Amino acid sequence: MVDVRLLTYNVRSLRDDSRAVARVIKACEPDVVCIQEAPRFFRWRSKCAALARDSGLYVVTGGRPAGAMLLLASLRARVVETRDVKLSKRPRLHQRGMAIAVFEIAGARFGAASIHLDLVEDERRRHADEILDHAGVFDVPMIVAGDVNEEPSGPAWQRLAQCYRDAYSVSPDGGEFTSTAAAPTRRIDAVFVDPRLDIVSCGVPDVAETETASDHRPVLAVVRVP
Repeated sequence: MVDVRLLTYNVRSLRDDSRAVARVIKACEPDVVCIQEAPRFFRWRSKCAALARDSGLYVVTGGRPAGAMLLLASLRARVVETRDVKLSKRPRLHQRGMAIAVFEIAGARFGAASIHLDLVEDERRRHADEILDHAGVFDVPMIVAGDVNEEPSGPAWQRLAQCYRDAYSVSPDGGEFTSTAAAPTRRIDAVFVDPRLDIVSCGVPDVAETETASDHRPVLAVVRVP
């Protein structure tokens, strides 16, 4: 069994304090990071690379081709496969996507996908089905993590929780609320874990600068992979 540290973090296109974001990520010592609202416009590749470098990680996949979803990883994680996905889009709404990768750590294989659902409820619910379809094509246990833009009682959250376990509800550890970062009162960011994996802990990590680095607080889950 291998314990994997997975962090999910909406970084608001690094508009607040990009160096603080990197320090928060580094302090969490993650193996894999699911980023939402990664840079996607001018010099987006170099900005994503700088975030990875300042965090002590490397870019796996994502960015503009994945609707501003991004995956980072430590050198402990070997990348087996990657896929960038754009979800279906209605006019005048943001392009949503997924950054997906299969990793191997010490012989244990698993997948991770970064997601960010819409502000519009029916769009979130429709995309939840698409996310499950795209994640389901891989023959390894998946971890789907990101900004759901609704609380656990919402329909999209509940749809994802039908197939994956809400890691915080299984093993809470640390803070719960993720939005807003300065005065959090809502849990809208989540880690959903394949039932074949064991959840060791999950919660908002108690590290410096989470209240100012971005407009969301990150969520760190420790997942045991056979």
